[in-house]
Amino acid sequence: MQRTITADLRSWKGQPKRKPLMLMGARQVGKTYALKKFGEEEYTNTVYLNFEKNQRLSQLFEASLDPQVILKALSIEMNADITAGKTLLIFDEVQECPNALNSLKYFCEMTPEQHIVAAGSLLGVKLAHIKGFPVGKVQFLTLYPLSFLEFLTALKEVRLKEFVDQQKTIEPLPPNLHEKLLMHFKEYLFVGGMPEAVAEYIESQNVVKVREIQTAILSAYSLDFAKHAPKAHIMKINQVWDSVPSQLAKENKKFIYSAIREGARAKEFEVALQWLVEAGLIYKVPLITTPKIPLSAYADINAFKIYLVDVGLLGAMSHLSAKTLLHENELFQEFRGAITENYVAQELVHSQYPVFYWASEGKAEVDFVVEHDDCIYPLEVKSGNSSKKKSLVVYGEMYHPKMLIRCSPMNLRKDGDVLNCPLYLIEKLKTLLG
Repeated sequence: MQRTITADLRSWKGQPKRKPLMLMGARQVGKTYALKKFGEEEYTNTVYLNFEKNQRLSQLFEASLDPQVILKALSIEMNADITAGKTLLIFDEVQECPNALNSLKYFCEMTPEQHIVAAGSLLGVKLAHIKGFPVGKVQFLTLYPLSFLEFLTALKEVRLKEFVDQQKTIEPLPPNLHEKLLMHFKEYLFVGGMPEAVAEYIESQNVVKVREIQTAILSAYSLDFAKHAPKAHIMKINQVWDSVPSQLAKENKKFIYSAIREGARAKEFEVALQWLVEAGLIYKVPLITTPKIPLSAYADINAFKIYLVDVGLLGAMSHLSAKTLLHENELFQEFRGAITENYVAQELVHSQYPVFYWASEGKAEVDFVVEHDDCIYPLEVKSGNSSKKKSLVVYGEMYHPKMLIRCSPMNLRKDGDVLNCPLYLIEKLKTLLG
């Protein structure tokens, strides 16, 4: 399965002052597959270590953190040649071996010619609680579930994907291509971007099996909570996690602690919430009341919305029926806005936008606010073909941005200062704004 992160990995390989790479991302988004495929395509050989499955490997890092000592021990243990520049070393589930994490500093300083990638499903959780970890000695990348355009590639819609990539002007797409993209977009809302679910859909077109895989992934996440989370917070993590669909189903999607259980307070659940953020399972989108650069300086940390890592998993958690693939109205009426808004949130995160939302004293609320080339753009999500834009108009009258953005199923076009960006083109937003 082709992933766009491969280009970033090749860029890392070609850097003259390369540091060890840490690949972040939630469990089952395809980190191990992407790294092994990269090693197979770009190196003579790959030496793969999994510290969770083979706990004996940790012993190799106990005697010394000297890279030469470690490389010799690894070569013997794995019965493999390790040649600088020709061998890719993969440290998988590296959060299970703190010494292996710390050794990356010395690999950076003493053997920069050695190509090392570390990965881990709960690496974000681990790093957030390690004091003194040498962040300046490693480079970070994050892998997310497949985006919509990656999904198109997986479906072997290569020409359609190339057409979208070449779209650099704001003019309507041919109606037949627009309709085809909307059809695949509906498929994506159900299947989502978890690689195993996508692979099953491509192979069998069986939406029941896809849903079974999504449910199994959700169960695996729950087991992770029990296995890896602080014992005092496991129940609270589960409660926050289970509340995500109901939080998004509200017309006002601001996260409300009392929606978890009656009388709940922020101080009870903030650790649980942060654990899920660090695990890469939810995205936290803060409120801003004053859209100025940098947006982060004007964020209200006590008011925020949360979104799930994958729209397909959100559908599974919400028990959204597979028949919504065929009955569009049902999808958008029963869970109106939630699925579509979650999709937009994850596409913006994939595109590396710091994401916020805006509200003004009950008068108006804009779903997202993004910063691009020192300009701030409001972005409103419409799951249907409604052309209403009350909140965008209020925002525009108050702050006069260069452009207002409405994301909807309608075709690409510009009406005055309003850009209508089709939902399937969110990933190309930077190009359209440029």
